[in-house]
Amino acid sequence: MAVLRAMGRTLGRLTGRAPARLVEDYDDPELPVVREAAEAADWNLVQEMVLGRAEKNDGRALMIWAVAETPGVERWIPKVIEAEPDAALPRLIGGFRQISWGWEARTGAWAKHVSREQFQTFHERLRTGEEWLFEAAERAPDWVAPWHGLLTTGRGLQVGQAVAHRRFQAAIRRDPHHFGVHISHMQQVCEKWGGSHEAMHEFAKTAALKAPAGTWLGGLVADAHIEQWLRLEGGADDAYIVRPEVTASLNEAADHSYRHPDFDPEGPGVNVLNSFAMAFSLNEEPEAAREAFAATEGRVTESPWHYLNGSDPVDSYKRMRSAAGR
Repeated sequence: MAVLRAMGRTLGRLTGRAPARLVEDYDDPELPVVREAAEAADWNLVQEMVLGRAEKNDGRALMIWAVAETPGVERWIPKVIEAEPDAALPRLIGGFRQISWGWEARTGAWAKHVSREQFQTFHERLRTGEEWLFEAAERAPDWVAPWHGLLTTGRGLQVGQAVAHRRFQAAIRRDPHHFGVHISHMQQVCEKWGGSHEAMHEFAKTAALKAPAGTWLGGLVADAHIEQWLRLEGGADDAYIVRPEVTASLNEAADHSYRHPDFDPEGPGVNVLNSFAMAFSLNEEPEAAREAFAATEGRVTESPWHYLNGSDPVDSYKRMRSAAGR
């Protein structure tokens, strides 16, 4: 991947922009390896790789989700849980797998298009996940990951805003600026999950500006504006996203995030850059959009571009990059 990145930079210097390509696994060479280990039910390697990542700063979270999204883990992880009654990690992996497996049953469809049987399976798997995640939290009280998972199971099981807030507080006591935890909780305070646009924007702004300069959390602000744009009716959506106060909000978050020299563009940082590129494009701020597109170095993330073209997010990225004059 390093060679590919270098080639992209060289071509970018020659042509004025890097070729667009879909980023897979955050260009992290270890994630495909841990997926293969999970497919092979190689618990020793999975355990070694997950625990080899720092628990804070999302590094371990990326590894856990890679395992959790691997089909078949649900068949062998219960045996590991049974064999290691005092261990937190098998329960953590099992809990996250139940989350992913549960959403596979529910699908991403609107609730009115999800059958009763799908919801029943979804809730059964999430309840199993909750049980294992609470057990993991008891065995590893300093870990943020169980609470990260419990934010997601709680949303699916509709535990309500008060309980969700307590789980979020438990998570940030362990890692105050964990990107995945904040992304998950912002979903909870969105209008579609029982919150409101106002609560979503307040959460995003507060989290971003209270974090150290160069934070990934600035991306929450861009995501929040995209989220409201998506929820508005035709006409109202475009009128909202070009408001001067939206422009000011995006610039404030960008200054504290990817425009700062301490910003890390790797890992989830590439998602942040893509969110700002789309938000500034919709906001009709071509100069700011060009800056964000340039910072991506042609690396395209599925989200948020899939909102414009679910089958080809790279095409959405390329069209809006061209429209911005990049």
